[in-house]
Amino acid sequence: MTSTTSSQASRKMTTQDMTYIGLFAVVIAICSWISIPTVVPFTLQTFAVFLTVSVLGGKRGTLSVIIYVLLGAVGLPVFSGFKGGVGALLNTTGGYIIGFIFSALIMWAFEKAFGKKTWALILSMIIALIVCYAFGTAWFMIVYAKNVGAVGLSAVLGWCVIPFIIPDLAKIALAFILGRRISKAVKC
Repeated sequence: MTSTTSSQASRKMTTQDMTYIGLFAVVIAICSWISIPTVVPFTLQTFAVFLTVSVLGGKRGTLSVIIYVLLGAVGLPVFSGFKGGVGALLNTTGGYIIGFIFSALIMWAFEKAFGKKTWALILSMIIALIVCYAFGTAWFMIVYAKNVGAVGLSAVLGWCVIPFIIPDLAKIALAFILGRRISKAVKC
């Protein structure tokens, strides 16, 4: 390990780092409140998660996503529909919110393994989305079965994944483009 690499690995959080982490947790919250009315309405939460990690990098981006989830868990209305509290996380769609943490971790792992190469960032976003879908769908099925009754995978995919694939891919593209521009302009 070179001295530059070891100094970067042991770099302490600065006030600027903490400010960016908090700011982007707020950006995720604001984007979760923005609902695009379509046949199946969707929010910009996923966009904000991908934007956050692409701008701040893996470590700070993941911390920002975790803070966002924790803010919601303690009751602040940061989730879509101005919801908050542990109950919002424990309902059928709470697994998708928790899945954002896994998405950020995957993007961080890709960054550590491959650096900030364009192909690595795009691939990490796509894999992160798939993992978020998988975790959220499994969570949905478990909670739904407990509260209502058993439900098939194809039904849950039809409700919770398939209608969101194209909008989420568009959000990934937008997060990638804006993330690159913001990173260059702000030098986060």
